[in-house]
Amino acid sequence: QVQLVESGGGLVQAGGSLRLSCAASGSFFRLNAMGWYRQGPGKQRELVAQITSGGSTNYADSVKGRFTISRDGAKNTVDLQMNSLKPEDTAVYYCNCNADTYYGSRYTYWGQGTQVTVSS
Repeated sequence: QVQLVESGGGLVQAGGSLRLSCAASGSFFRLNAMGWYRQGPGKQRELVAQITSGGSTNYADSVKGRFTISRDGAKNTVDLQMNSLKPEDTAVYYCNCNADTYYGSRYTYWGQGTQVTVSS
């Protein structure tokens, strides 16, 4: 069982920056890929960025060059640095990870979400 707790959301003006952080805790053998998803008003959930345990990254086209995902394996955290924010980035951002349990299963976990609002 993994619990993911996000922090760092808030209200920011267009062009500003925010840094989201997600901390994983609980009982697990290994954290595999971790990522950030978001769901804006009237939109479906979409992948924003993800990072593998080996450090490979993948970004949505809409955030490339503006957002940077990183992780700290020792602390079991994943961050999302968001620069040059646009009103279109307004959404609830969810931390995500998949983890291997001690008994050999792999599950996907979600955080509770943190609101990011970008004013025009």
